[in-house]
Amino acid sequence: MRVAIPHRRSSRRRAIQLAGAGALAGAFAAMNLPAFAHHGWDWAVDEQTELRGVVKSVSMAPPHPSLEVAAADGVLWHVDLANPSQTARAGFTEASAKPGDAVVVLGNRHKDKTKTVMKAVRITVAGKTYDMYPERIKTN
Repeated sequence: MRVAIPHRRSSRRRAIQLAGAGALAGAFAAMNLPAFAHHGWDWAVDEQTELRGVVKSVSMAPPHPSLEVAAADGVLWHVDLANPSQTARAGFTEASAKPGDAVVVLGNRHKDKTKTVMKAVRITVAGKTYDMYPERIKTN
C-alpha cells in the first residue's frame, strides 16, 4: 500500500504563493486608504444646505456614486451620493440624471469651506425625489 506524502517542494511553493497573495492584498488595502478616509460624516458640517444647479456629469463608480453640479454662480460642486447599493435602493440609477438636468441637492457640505464638496441626503431631478439617507433628512 502506498501513502501519499506531501512533497516538500510543493508545500514550499504553496507557502510562497500564500505569502505573495497576502502581500498583494495588503498593498491593495494600503492604496485604498485615502478612499476609505472620507467615509462617514466627520468631514461634513452638521447643518444641511440646499444646492440648486445643473448636472454636469454622473458617475456610478465606487466607492460612492456622485454628481458634478454647476451652481447658479458657476461654482462646480462634487456631490457624493450614498454607497452603490443604498443609492440603488433610493431608486437612483445612471439614467436618473443626465448632463443639463436641473437638480436640487439637500445635504451636508464639507467643513473646509474652500472645498466645494457635499454629501447628499436627498436629491431631486426632474420632479423626482431620491432619498439617499432618509434617516438623516432634517427638513421635509
